[in-house]
Amino acid sequence: MRNPDSTFASLSFPFPPPRVVPVDSKQRALGVYDLAFKPDGTQLIIAAGNRLLVYDTSDGTLIQPLKGHKDTVYCVAYAKDGKRFASGSADKSVIIWTSKLEGILKYTHNDSIQCVSYNPVTHQLASCSSSDFGLWSPEQKSVSKHKSSSKITCCSWTNDGQYLALGMFNGVVSIRNKNGEEKVKIERPGGSLSPVWSICWNPSRDEHNDILAVADWGQRLSFFQLSGKQAIGCQDGTISFYQLIFSTVHGLYKDRYAYRDSMTDVIVQHLITEQKVRIKCRELVKKIAIYKNRLAIQLPDKILIYELYSDDSSDMHYRVKEKIAKKFECNLLVVCSDHIILCQEKRLQCLSFNGVKEREWLMESLIRYIKVIGGPSGREGLLVGLKNGQILKIFVDNLFAIVLLKQSTAVRCLDMSASRNKLAVVDENDTCLVYDIHTKELLFQEPNANSVAWNTQCEDMLCFSGGGYLNIKASNFPVHQQKLQGFVVGYNGSKIFCLHVFSMSAVEVPQSAPMYQYLERKMFKEAYQIACLGVTDTDWKELAMEALEGLEFETAKKAFTRVRDLRYLELISSIEERKKRGESNNELFLADVYAYQGKFHEAAKLYRKSGHESLALDMYTDLRMFDYAKDFLGSGDPKDTKMLITKQADWAKNINEPKAAVEMYISAGEHMKAIEISGDHGWVDMLIDIARKLDKAEREPLSKCAYYFKRLDNHGYAAETYMKIGDLKALVHLHVETQRWEEAFALSEKHPEFKDDVYVPYAQWLAENDRFEEAQKAFHKAGRQSEAVKVLEQLTHNAVVESRFNDAAYYYWMLSMQCLDIAQENEQQKTEMLQKFHHFQHLAELYHVYHSIHRYTEEPFSFHLPETLFNISRFLLHSLTKETPLGISKVNTLFALAKQSKALGAYKLARHAYDKLQGLQIPARFQKSIELGSLTIRSKPFHDSEELVPLCYRCSTNNPLLNNLGNVCINCRQPFVFSASSYEVLHLVEFYLEEGITDEEAVALIDLEAPRLNKREDKWEEMASDGAQRLRFDDNTDIIEEDDPFTAKLSFEQGGSEFVPVIVNRAVLRSMSRRDVLIKRWPKPLQWQYFRSLLPDASITMCPTCFQMFHSEDYELLVLQHNCCPYCRRRIDESNQ
Repeated sequence: MRNPDSTFASLSFPFPPPRVVPVDSKQRALGVYDLAFKPDGTQLIIAAGNRLLVYDTSDGTLIQPLKGHKDTVYCVAYAKDGKRFASGSADKSVIIWTSKLEGILKYTHNDSIQCVSYNPVTHQLASCSSSDFGLWSPEQKSVSKHKSSSKITCCSWTNDGQYLALGMFNGVVSIRNKNGEEKVKIERPGGSLSPVWSICWNPSRDEHNDILAVADWGQRLSFFQLSGKQAIGCQDGTISFYQLIFSTVHGLYKDRYAYRDSMTDVIVQHLITEQKVRIKCRELVKKIAIYKNRLAIQLPDKILIYELYSDDSSDMHYRVKEKIAKKFECNLLVVCSDHIILCQEKRLQCLSFNGVKEREWLMESLIRYIKVIGGPSGREGLLVGLKNGQILKIFVDNLFAIVLLKQSTAVRCLDMSASRNKLAVVDENDTCLVYDIHTKELLFQEPNANSVAWNTQCEDMLCFSGGGYLNIKASNFPVHQQKLQGFVVGYNGSKIFCLHVFSMSAVEVPQSAPMYQYLERKMFKEAYQIACLGVTDTDWKELAMEALEGLEFETAKKAFTRVRDLRYLELISSIEERKKRGESNNELFLADVYAYQGKFHEAAKLYRKSGHESLALDMYTDLRMFDYAKDFLGSGDPKDTKMLITKQADWAKNINEPKAAVEMYISAGEHMKAIEISGDHGWVDMLIDIARKLDKAEREPLSKCAYYFKRLDNHGYAAETYMKIGDLKALVHLHVETQRWEEAFALSEKHPEFKDDVYVPYAQWLAENDRFEEAQKAFHKAGRQSEAVKVLEQLTHNAVVESRFNDAAYYYWMLSMQCLDIAQENEQQKTEMLQKFHHFQHLAELYHVYHSIHRYTEEPFSFHLPETLFNISRFLLHSLTKETPLGISKVNTLFALAKQSKALGAYKLARHAYDKLQGLQIPARFQKSIELGSLTIRSKPFHDSEELVPLCYRCSTNNPLLNNLGNVCINCRQPFVFSASSYEVLHLVEFYLEEGITDEEAVALIDLEAPRLNKREDKWEEMASDGAQRLRFDDNTDIIEEDDPFTAKLSFEQGGSEFVPVIVNRAVLRSMSRRDVLIKRWPKPLQWQYFRSLLPDASITMCPTCFQMFHSEDYELLVLQHNCCPYCRRRIDESNQ
């Protein structure tokens, strides 16, 4: 407790220096008419010229100029809620602005605006002009205006917002209610000679009476009550400002702080729990003292003694214990368990709670400081500091004071350590001095102190404040500083109690700095005591580690227990067990500690120093630090190094550290093991490094690398490895397995011996992927003819099953040509292959024809002329005499024939077709159509149109439409030659060469073109395009002269059942024109076929690949449509190949 005349009791807090807000030079010239602060103080609104300037009060920067008025702004006011402000101008307008600096409303008066003011409660705005005033609020739709008898110069609302005072130019003050009605009119002496300049209501809310201050131009300040009665007046025009300062009345004991509030109340605050309790005394509180469970409050004419309801340390409920109804004059008040101590300058009086004076002490000098330092109940000790520097200890039950020491300077603050061995003093020179009480020796002193406090839980630790800093000093170590405003009044564990202005706070201060100071001196037990006061977990760990390294196991164990580090606790426990067994090698213990801490090199050095090198090797091995283990071994026996690496690799592999194992195996030269581990784990990068570092002579590990590359789908690296060791066969197999056919083909071109290894798998792969056509070509290219035929047969079968009859025809044609190739190359299979050739040629033609029938019956629109469909149906029906191939429907064929026959007038043939259909299983979709057709055909005549009857160009016989012999003449048995598009009978007769004439000779004889006797002018023209042979005749002659030797050869015996071929000799061949003859130049072992055109007016084209005959016009159209031969699909650009 301090004397009021001390600096502690009389602090003054000066106002901060004013801040200058810069105003624009242009606005400065116009002058500032008014200003207003935002209620929270963050902004200043200035009326300058015709603008409002908004400034930031923290740094004076201009936030934004507001433009809205057209003339000088006279006034500005901010609403108490801070949501809006108003400005009035000489342009007769008032603008309402939001706090976001946005204008939201504008209204006008009849004259310039003189002042504006917001109601502090309802936020109603009063705006005053020279002739009237208006009231506006957000709830109103319009401004209510009221006339004024004189120019209004100023206005002010009462604190409760009930009344508005208006100051007039004529000296009158008008008091109005919220509705604008005049309640009081104050007519001041002087009248119009003393215009009112400014008015303001008393801002205090505690006053029950509203006082109005009025300033006029006559330099007079007057005060009026709300009734209009004048209260105070000053005639000299001077104003004096007074500041009332009340000294702090408070008391502190450990974690309880009591202080005066509102002059008549006492608040007791628990500094730890932050609980507060208010005690209302209803009289002026003069002094407060607190001690343990006691509280003493001095009032003007009595002293109240309070006690706690319970002994609970957190209890905050006080009740009156005693009341001393006497008036006392004292400077300081102290309370003990059973007494109160009154201090009056040099005198100390001890009174019982009944007010009876029991003892009195008279000091040599003024008492500057007094404090209860504890003790038994009724025998407490007091620590007293005097102005003359004397420090005494007084017991309340002892009349004699004990002088502890005497110093030369006056005492400001005192405190005694927890063990009563040390005394800290702050003197009038702001110096903190610490003494040994027993020896009276000055232990140390520190400057810049205004208060001091010992830590109640640590003997050697104190703190003192001063100069805006908190200083913590432990033992004789340097002071640790941190910023703190106020006075230190208590220090308990890690909490420092600080009084700043009128508030007391508990500051949590980590004791890290003093703890580290003890650690630097290896004072582990003292450091542990400091840590117990309050440090961070990191500090505890540091303390534990330092104590462990210092082999202070007891302290280390406590610290590790605090941070719950079981690993180190186990280490300490094991060391203690070893010590019990008689081990005493501290270097070995410290080596174990270093190993646990990760200081492996230091541990290894200590292991070696203590003669336990094997422990160091085990440590490095267990930690996979094999390089360090090698360094530790140095240039020892290479076998040891090899063994270490092997052990390293095996260990890494066993503990599932394959990467480390690979590196170790490589360093040990065990490449196969390294490759196996890398491959099994899919480490391609590691395999690449190994493969590139290996010499090409090491084929086995390189082959293993390539194997894993293949398995891991890194074919490029596998190929690189095979190239390195020169294993071309493996490289080919790699390309084939990975289906990199381009690389495989390129390799087989360079090395033909691998041709079969490439093309056979390629063809098989194509076949597996349903690319049979390409597969067939690949087999063919590889020389595997039988496989090529099998693939084509499968391809053809698939096309038939899928009703792709056009593709089936093409594939059968290809199949026939494959058989022809085999017949050429293989003499043993010649007969069989030629039979297959003719069979497949026949099937190709059947499927080619049936494709059109199928489209006609399955698709809604027909792509052929009726005559074409008629010819196709007849051709197919005549060809199906023996058996029907897979996929070809007789029903569809007969149905198409019946429909087209009926349409073209071949009624007899149509009736035959319908009759045949009746004996077959007819699909439901054809049922009605066939039944109807069968009925309607019977209404037609039983004969065929003669225009449809085919003519044999050899014997000129008209053949019936339904020919039991098939596609041959019923008379001469000459096979008909059909156009492969329209399937009309072509005007061609096949002839054969006389025995002994070769194909080459025959062609040479035909090419001679010997002139004929009595022959008319020859107008034959031979044309060649796209590799096809064409004959064209431009005359209208329909037959060849009778003297043509070939015509004579056409004769035969009538009625013969055997076919007699046309055989020509050299003379006949010589008489022929090359332009009259078409030759099918079949490859060996087939014979060439020769055809003579008998109607030169029709041009015929033959495909040079498949040897199918077409009317030239049909062929040209089909080529334009498909860009290839419609039968064999030979592309036009292949014509000359």
